[in-house]
Amino acid sequence: MASKTASRDIITLRGSAAIVSEFFGYAANSILYNRGVYPEESFVKVKKYGLPMLLTQDEGVKSFIANLTAQLSEWLESGKLQRIVLVIMSKSTNEVLERWNFSIETNSEVVETGVSKEKSDKEIMREIQAIMRQIASSITYLPCLDETCVFDVLAYTDKDVAVPFTWIESDPKLIANPQMVKLHSFDTKIHKVNTLVSYKNDEWDEQ
Repeated sequence: MASKTASRDIITLRGSAAIVSEFFGYAANSILYNRGVYPEESFVKVKKYGLPMLLTQDEGVKSFIANLTAQLSEWLESGKLQRIVLVIMSKSTNEVLERWNFSIETNSEVVETGVSKEKSDKEIMREIQAIMRQIASSITYLPCLDETCVFDVLAYTDKDVAVPFTWIESDPKLIANPQMVKLHSFDTKIHKVNTLVSYKNDEWDEQ
């Protein structure tokens, strides 16, 4: 009689780092599209995570995100990355309007010993899908960004990390008395990513 076996996929430290850094690249594209930081026509639709996703065709932004995800992968493999934050600011005043916060919990045993973990790719994809759907629906719960905006990315690493010359020290670009929405998380069994968006209070809410 045929026996039913549950499919478990082997996840290595390098594989997990690749999953998380790739996720951030797609999440960043989705945020920039859904929050209208770049015009709709500058994005092209692709399929990823079983969902229609949008990727920027702006060469400068593409290059920025590609370099960013390569660096994140390196830091994730060494277990040195604590958090990555995508910040949306007013272009005219530099006021911070939104902070998309991705905090990372790393399994230190895996970093120290190189042991692998087991989790099915489908399960990880389902968890990522849930986050991507929340980003896509962000227009329903975040205030309208009715001015020209720019974005920046902040990385929080361990103090002993060598930082490439292309990165500069920055203030945390915080929002005073922000509203916060906690999004879903995903876990590769090596890296757990918790997602939260904080945004500037709409003055109308306070009246």
